Amino acid sequence: MAAEACGVPLVLSDYWMTRMTESYARRGRVMPANNRKQAMLPADAEFIDNPIGTACGFAVTIGRARFLFTPGVPREMRRMLDEQVIPRLLALGGIRGVTKLKRFHTFGIGESRADEMLGNIEAFRQEGGIKLGFQAHYPQLETKLAVRGDDEADLAARLAPVEAEVRQRLGNFIVAEDDQTLEGIILARLREAGQTLSIVESFTGGSIAARLAPLPGAEAVFKRGLVTREASGEVSREGAAASAAHIKAESGASHALAVLIQLDEGADRPDFGATICIGVAGIEGTVSREARLIGGRDWVRVGAAELGLDCLRRYLLGLPVDERIDFERH
Repeated sequence: MAAEACGVPLVLSDYWMTRMTESYARRGRVMPANNRKQAMLPADAEFIDNPIGTACGFAVTIGRARFLFTPGVPREMRRMLDEQVIPRLLALGGIRGVTKLKRFHTFGIGESRADEMLGNIEAFRQEGGIKLGFQAHYPQLETKLAVRGDDEADLAARLAPVEAEVRQRLGNFIVAEDDQTLEGIILARLREAGQTLSIVESFTGGSIAARLAPLPGAEAVFKRGLVTREASGEVSREGAAASAAHIKAESGASHALAVLIQLDEGADRPDFGATICIGVAGIEGTVSREARLIGGRDWVRVGAAELGLDCLRRYLLGLPVDERIDFERH
């Protein structure tokens, strides 16, 4: 439609086609032929990079207006808005300067609690100019610090002490920063130590293993994944710990994670919940925790997978695995 509005044909971006092909190859996959259309752009369009997805953006001029297009995937769109679209719009408006952005990804706290924990953070530096923002995308919360100025090195220096203060205040709830992911942090930690991992998960459909297995380098770390439709019988912390210890021994992995879920009875509904029992077995022994989540089947499934990965992260970093999160219910 954009090309039609511009009165120009669509042309293939060889650069983006190569980027997509290489992205799939790094994950051991062949790019579907249908994805070729994501590299078709209006002739003479300005290319807008997407560093974390397979669909790029572009900009065109129609009449006196400049139109900028991004993919609709929220995570990708937010990144492109912050780093590329907004700076372009500011430049079009004659506003000079650069924006420095720092992002923290947390799990276990909601926006209101994070806002309370970071009270007055914008005034932490006397010269000011640092803006705080939040973007919730369950089960994580993204906390953003932004500052504008003319010199990028100066902006980095101004942000540094505020970044350190945010880390201090949010503490154990920070699971990753900037382009890092929770699963990427876990994989890197295990790979650097020459360690391996096996997983047991119920009701998740294998979503925990699916987040780890495609990552570059996972073939040297991920030993085995066992997926069941549902846990047999009543779940318990002891059962989760035993499941983790069993698959660890059976697979020869140095670490193992077990996420066992016992669903409420009845049809899906807003107050539908589940009891989640998690066990982590490793070199330092075995730990476990129990939590109850409500909000419907999908909410429980996504939250339980995230909770399991976070418990594993905490174990690897020597942090308490049973720290209460905002999403838990009694």
